[in-house]
Amino acid sequence: MHASIDGLDALILNRIQGDFPVSEDPYGDIGSALGVSGEEVLLRVKSLVERGVVRKVGPFFDARKMKYVSTLCALEVPEEKLEEVAAMISAYPQVTHNYLRAGSPNLWFTLIAESREAVARIISEIEKKGGVKPVRDLPAKKMFKVKVDLKVGE
Repeated sequence: MHASIDGLDALILNRIQGDFPVSEDPYGDIGSALGVSGEEVLLRVKSLVERGVVRKVGPFFDARKMKYVSTLCALEVPEEKLEEVAAMISAYPQVTHNYLRAGSPNLWFTLIAESREAVARIISEIEKKGGVKPVRDLPAKKMFKVKVDLKVGE
């Protein structure tokens, strides 16, 4: 990864991880702080995403503070159905992401909804639509959240 980014990319990555401005022109604000145009910052961020250096640029919301509930879900999906089931799960706006893991269960996803009842309803729908059972509902009993900024170039 380090070979595919330069010093300005590193500065941008360090800035957007923990200090992304909430303004009408956040890329312009970042550019001003770094001595380049907002357009240059935006082009570089897009390039970092396109090259796979950055997976996603977006906000992080604390679901608990918004009175939502979240849960980690896991299920076993036959290899021949993985792409189909993963795409179906990803189509739910309440699903933040899903990923394949070695072993059993092999498909995991995070679900955020307005209530435990809504979580149960969505899990039931996923089981029916995907033809897979059971979806394991693994809500956190205690939250341990550590803020991680991956400093680039330091």
